[in-house]
Amino acid sequence: MAGKSQKTPGFEAAMAELEQIVADMEAGKLSLEDSLASYQRGAELLAFCRTRLEDAQQQVRVLEEGVLKEFSAGGESGAN
Repeated sequence: MAGKSQKTPGFEAAMAELEQIVADMEAGKLSLEDSLASYQRGAELLAFCRTRLEDAQQQVRVLEEGVLKEFSAGGESGAN
């Protein structure tokens, strides 16, 4: 079955594709139409990566708050 765009890439795959797009554009080996299509794809990948990073940061904050609350609730007893 076809359609790269139908499958959401993982973060690492999206970053690798984004790096390849940047390299191709910098090398100047794309036509104007291909450059525009690559730019649009790059913008989509960038938005995806930003969203994934924000989600990950939120999850880390939630986890840290839980751990810090547990740690401070436990106090320092038994820290010999």
